Amino acid sequence: MILAEAYIHDLSPFAIRFGDGFGIRWYGLAYLTGFIAAWMILKWMARTGRSLLKPEQVGDFMTWMVVGVLVGGRLGYVLFYSIDLLWTFSSSFPFWGVLEIHKGGMASHGGILGVWLACILYGRARGITSWHLFDGVAFCAPIGLGLGRVANFVNGELWGRPLPATMQADPPGWSVKYPDEMLEVDFPNGGTVDGLVTMISNPANLPPLQALRDAIYAGRADVAEAVSPYLVAYYPSQLFQALTDGLLLFTLLAIVWLRPRKPGVICGWFLIGYGAMRIASEQFRAQYTTEWGVSSIWPAAGLSAVMIALGLLVLWWCVRREGPKVGGLLTPGSTEAAGSVDRT
Repeated sequence: MILAEAYIHDLSPFAIRFGDGFGIRWYGLAYLTGFIAAWMILKWMARTGRSLLKPEQVGDFMTWMVVGVLVGGRLGYVLFYSIDLLWTFSSSFPFWGVLEIHKGGMASHGGILGVWLACILYGRARGITSWHLFDGVAFCAPIGLGLGRVANFVNGELWGRPLPATMQADPPGWSVKYPDEMLEVDFPNGGTVDGLVTMISNPANLPPLQALRDAIYAGRADVAEAVSPYLVAYYPSQLFQALTDGLLLFTLLAIVWLRPRKPGVICGWFLIGYGAMRIASEQFRAQYTTEWGVSSIWPAAGLSAVMIALGLLVLWWCVRREGPKVGGLLTPGSTEAAGSVDRT
């Protein structure tokens, strides 16, 4: 619901809910849509002579990519942001914290590393230069990245930074407030907000703040309006990153690939563009202490800086290599000639 001062987050993580904590989540649908879009683009490129992949190989290749994204993304999240999941176990399925992917928690940098490795292995197995596979995946990746950030917003996770104190009294309409903030141990207005519990029925006898939070997510606009003054307004960093990591990055790569390029050039531009945009957008993300004892902004910013340096190196290397150009959204290059280049 959108109020005059700010958006009060009341979105459900479930597109379709079958029971308590079970159903089809927007997060999963975002990944599925990204994979389908990538399959359609790569299939079109293969069918129109813009790819070294044969049309019948695209489905097999996408299976490798799905495994790379899921395994790399999850392990990256665990190692970079929540290493305690390595020793978190429970009595319910899937029993190990690392495998609780249905609760969210994927690192895009880890997913990129997983896809990178999958491209190398697939290219060697099928005799296709890995650089061209990198290009195809890099070109499609912004779609999944952007949808993933939208799903993060729907889930109410990965909060942005609080708006400056001077803007909190009258926050703009594009800012967002999270009812889950009331459940934090150090929520400063707990005692005051407790008094609002008279607005709702509480047959489950939940703690007052939990009952108010649940009422908001159940669609009680009057409760949301009453609670709003006690909540902090945050930058919608997830939507900022959906724009930068998704639409803007895809536009950049599409412009670069309007005409055929040497294999690896699109990959290099992806690394540079994504790294630069992540460093910029991370300035609006919340900063907290990770399991490694450092501010959360540093793993992402540090990895992004490495990506930019690696992207520049890839561009320098691939532009200097001999061989034909492939791809080309307007006019495709010669895939027959490109098939004769070395397969590294």
